[in-house]
Amino acid sequence: MTPDFTLRRAAAEDAAALALVGAATFLDAFAGILDGPDIVAHCAANNSAAAFGKWLGDGGSVVSIAETATGGAPVGYTVLTAPDLPIAIGPGDIELKRIYALSRFHGTGLGGALMELALDDARRAGKSRVLLGVYGENARARAFYERHGFTLSGKRDFRVGATVHQDVIYARALNR
Repeated sequence: MTPDFTLRRAAAEDAAALALVGAATFLDAFAGILDGPDIVAHCAANNSAAAFGKWLGDGGSVVSIAETATGGAPVGYTVLTAPDLPIAIGPGDIELKRIYALSRFHGTGLGGALMELALDDARRAGKSRVLLGVYGENARARAFYERHGFTLSGKRDFRVGATVHQDVIYARALNR
């Protein structure tokens, strides 16, 4: 069966599409968990075209986009960038800052394809370990990361609006 999506490296002209899918997936993942005004403010600050434009313009970051095979609608994405986590960081580390897919595409293989692309991109960048932070109560995401070889490496506080949430930090060594 042919996948219903394609993956490619994002370019500067993709910033608006990335912002759209970024805000949609964040809302989809956290509606009912986080307060609505906090979600809106968080997305305005962190899922804007300008925010994605910074990653797209940063030579140390890698941004990929998933699109529908027909029509090219954005449905997922990844962002690899310099780590910003409260654990010991080494020169071979990179953070998988974002990996999201619209829930309609859960179970289609898109998440696994995005993860494999991110891990391959990290290897191509000469990195030896991928780190990521995830909401500690997100059992589905945690199980996904653990299936892909990530292990617990720490915790952090993550503020969305006025509320501080507990995240867990995962790490995975890369085979070269």
